[in-house]
Amino acid sequence: MAFFKEELKKIRAFVFDVDGVLSRQEVSLSPEGELIRTSCAKDGYALMYSGKKGYILAIISGGGSPGLEERFKKLGIKDIYLRIENKVKALEELISKYGLKPEEIMYMGDDIPDYNVMTRVGLPVCPADACEEIKAISKYISDLNGGMGCVRDVIAQVLKARGDWMDTSCYVKSM
Repeated sequence: MAFFKEELKKIRAFVFDVDGVLSRQEVSLSPEGELIRTSCAKDGYALMYSGKKGYILAIISGGGSPGLEERFKKLGIKDIYLRIENKVKALEELISKYGLKPEEIMYMGDDIPDYNVMTRVGLPVCPADACEEIKAISKYISDLNGGMGCVRDVIAQVLKARGDWMDTSCYVKSM
């Protein structure tokens, strides 16, 4: 456990998949056929808070819609890669942009499309309901399912390890 805490202290960047991580695994369809995703408000708060504390936040997802991008922008996420076929290439762009080392990156994914990108970061993590192949390569498996607080779980752990949690002077306005 002490080694894991030391790994948490190295994290400068949080990267997340969307479906099954920031949203639940089930998806509803609008009458027009657009995907309707649900998200956890506490995950949103943790994302906004960590951004205000100076952490790099990114989304790398094969999915996408105008509503998704708008939501992430409102949360303060600047690096949004949607409709991505090659997640490793997107990660490499992010690494180059910020001069990151793999051990400074936490990536949370839940399914096979996340596998290759998760093997290239220092801290691969997943929600409780991730597929077995992703659980096998994760250094941490949240007790919470995708879209149900798993993002807040991992962000809070990193910020607590780095002494950045519970800064009540770090104002985060509601959306």
